[in-house]
Amino acid sequence: MASKKFLELQNMTADSILQELNQAEADLNRMRFDHGSKGLQDTKAMKDLKRDIARLNTELRAREIKVMTPVELAGRSKIRLRRK
Repeated sequence: MASKKFLELQNMTADSILQELNQAEADLNRMRFDHGSKGLQDTKAMKDLKRDIARLNTELRAREIKVMTPVELAGRSKIRLRRK
């Protein structure tokens, strides 16, 4: 079952996803600094924020792959095969 956040991301534009990604990365850096200096009450928030960042990056990459030409997709497959 898809999460609500995932379903919301599918309806967002690429620009708004990029804005949210930049904001989330800034928040994560701030949280890391705060956690190192004075500690955080809720460290689970950092974990949740990392997951949100991963969701945003995944959605952006899925959209990139969706607009690739068959030639680009074929080249992508060769790269993935070489990694194994």
